[in-house]
Formats: sequence, C-alpha cells, structure tokens
Amino acid sequence: MTTHARPNFNLQAPPITPRSDTEARIASLAPWFHNIKLPTGEQTAPNHPLGDFPRFKWEEIKDHIPTDLSGRTALDIGCNAGFYSLELARRGAEVHAIEPDEHYLEQARWVAAQHGLASRIHYHALGIWDLADEHEGMPAAFDLVLFMGVFYHLRHPLLGLDIAAARTAGTMVFQTLTTADDEVADAPEDLPLEERERLSQPGWPRMSFIEHSFATDQTNWWVPNAACCEAMLRSAGLRVMSRPGHEIYICDKE
Repeated sequence: MTTHARPNFNLQAPPITPRSDTEARIASLAPWFHNIKLPTGEQTAPNHPLGDFPRFKWEEIKDHIPTDLSGRTALDIGCNAGFYSLELARRGAEVHAIEPDEHYLEQARWVAAQHGLASRIHYHALGIWDLADEHEGMPAAFDLVLFMGVFYHLRHPLLGLDIAAARTAGTMVFQTLTTADDEVADAPEDLPLEERERLSQPGWPRMSFIEHSFATDQTNWWVPNAACCEAMLRSAGLRVMSRPGHEIYICDKE
C-alpha cells in the first residue's frame, strides 16, 4: 500500500444524470470528493453523502482568514478538486496547490478554469513528502498553509507535520480526524518511569494506530485525540491560536 492511495470512494458523491454539457463534463470527471458550485449553477457533487462538503468546513474557518490576501502566498496541501484553493484565490492570494493524484488535479484545473481563477492557482503533482525539497516556481515558505484532511492519512504523521510547518511562515489551518476524547491535560516537563500510568489517563496526548482499515478506508492510519493534536502542533513549532470548529486548529509559527 502506498501513502498516496486515493481514499475510499464510499464517501464520494454518487454520479449525476447529465442535463447539460457542463454536467456531462462533471460526470466524465467523476468520482468527486469536493462539491463545488460552478458559476453556471451546476454542482460537482450535489448528492455528496457528507452534505455540502467541504463548504461547511470552509464556513468554520473563513472568518479566521483575512478577506484580502492580495500580495500573500498560500499553500493548499492535498488540494483534491481544489475547493479551498478557489476560496483563497478569490481573496487575492497567489495559491500553490499540491495533490499527488492526477485524477483530482484534472478536476481542480477544470473547475478553476470555469471560475476564471486558473491564473491565480499553481497546481503541482506533489505529495506532502515532496515538500521537503525545493521546487522551481514554488516559494520556500508561505504566508498561509492549509493542512486539512491529510494528517491521518500519513504513515509518518509527525514527519509530515514537521515538513508542513517548515513551509509555514505565518499561519497554518490544521484539521484532522480525531477521537471522541476532547480533554486536554497538563503534561509535565518530564515524566518519571514509575509514573507511566499517567500515559493512560484522560487528556494525555495519544494517537490510535489503525493497522487495517477505519471507516472502510485503508488510507486512514492514525486517529489522534485533541491533546495529541495540540502537543504535536507545539512540537512542530506552531502555536495554537484558536479552535474555530470541531477538529480544526488555527496556528501561528512560533
């Protein structure tokens, strides 16, 4: 299994019956994981099993991102069909969107052209690990980084977070699947060996490892609790500024 395997299509939208040339093109690019509304009124995934996804996620974070991003750079890690990239480009950002799956990149390029935003978004066939290297035409660091819906798909999550943090010059929006344990305990600077039972207490940073499959998706490797998210973000040199929604963290570079 590769670390860039496409997520299970059980969460993809069911195909639509085309009623126009645009809907025929949407159908030809299926399956879709992002529901994106086009200027002509069509939607790429109107029957998405998660609802109007990922717009409801955007609604949670949009007020924590400047409305005017003119002159600023943004990085969308794992852009999929490019919903977030479009929103950032609309606000004036120069967006670099990375995605290792060519199927999603084809969707993203087509949707950006429909919105007249193709010139503001630079798409790269790259994964998170590729960000450890410099790439021609891509800034070394970004004013804004979106690292959403990727973390729990990584076999080596802290390494991935370190790489993303190294590319962050300003703010990171971090989102991940988490456990139901939302308690955050104060961890000591050092824990004596004889007190290791504290590692099992509520609120201690921990992450559940998925050996086989979670939610019928074999690309889900880890499910952290809230305490683990905050601890790992700090470990990567980020400061949690706010939590605008469930499983979402707005962070600044220390």
